[in-house]
Amino acid sequence: MTAAPVHERVLIVDFGSQVTQLIARRLRESGVYCEIHPYDRIEAMLDAFAPKAVILSGGPASVHEDDSPSVTDRVFGLGVPVLGICYGEMTLCAQLGGRVEGGHDREFGRAEIRIERESPLLHGLGEVGDREVVWMSHGDKVTAIPPGFEVVASSEGSPFAVIADEGRRFYGVQFHPEVAHTPRGALILRNFTHRIAGLSGDWTMASFRQESVARIREQVGEGRVICGLSGGVDSSVAAVLIHEAIGDQLTCVFVDTGLLRQNEAEQVVTMFRDHYNIPLVHVDAGDLFLGELKGVTDPETKRKTIG
Repeated sequence: MTAAPVHERVLIVDFGSQVTQLIARRLRESGVYCEIHPYDRIEAMLDAFAPKAVILSGGPASVHEDDSPSVTDRVFGLGVPVLGICYGEMTLCAQLGGRVEGGHDREFGRAEIRIERESPLLHGLGEVGDREVVWMSHGDKVTAIPPGFEVVASSEGSPFAVIADEGRRFYGVQFHPEVAHTPRGALILRNFTHRIAGLSGDWTMASFRQESVARIREQVGEGRVICGLSGGVDSSVAAVLIHEAIGDQLTCVFVDTGLLRQNEAEQVVTMFRDHYNIPLVHVDAGDLFLGELKGVTDPETKRKTIG
């Protein structure tokens, strides 16, 4: 098979923040290919993924508590830039020799940071002494930064709102640059990926589609493919991409469980048969599923029965 194009990759380490997906969205909007992986599965995939930069997401845990999540120390030995966001900054500090404490007043909502020194991470945001609006959401507090780090920006509630070890290209921000409430947060993330990590931003959704179709077509060849279609986003996107690649070599099987929203099954059949002209087998299994669920009231039992 022809090797697929290899784009510069950023690894987003997920610590459970509700807005981790927004980090990926901001990066992709600036032409950067990235993937989100849980913090406890990084070790196994790190070498093969070969990231050009790493971002540590926020999360609900407290660094100072027992069994709090952390990233493998190998991340800090890759020689690539690392950016910690909120909890990501805290675990970065804790793992590299700083200190994080709990019991402080929670800082949540709009805040202003004051730029204390120049850094490529804040390029374009203003001069030393200028202020920038950001969005905070944390209860713990960094009380000492690791050796080699300097304060880049501070806020009334966070003396270490932005920190940097420019030599190793390690950075931490206490706020969330990925959310819309940090008006120029996308610029901060772009500074990290393009200015600090030196990424070219050569990835687009259009190129992803083209590359996926070509890869599927080459992999399948003259064979046939069966796609289990639920009508949800994942299987629907897979079905359309595969059909674009191999046409009628694809057959979709849609099992109607009788548990969809009103008229949703008809919409799925109409869309894929009439709009996309994809060969579709529609199995009406509503009586089977509803019969098995009759009299079942426990939600977990219902879930397992449906599964």
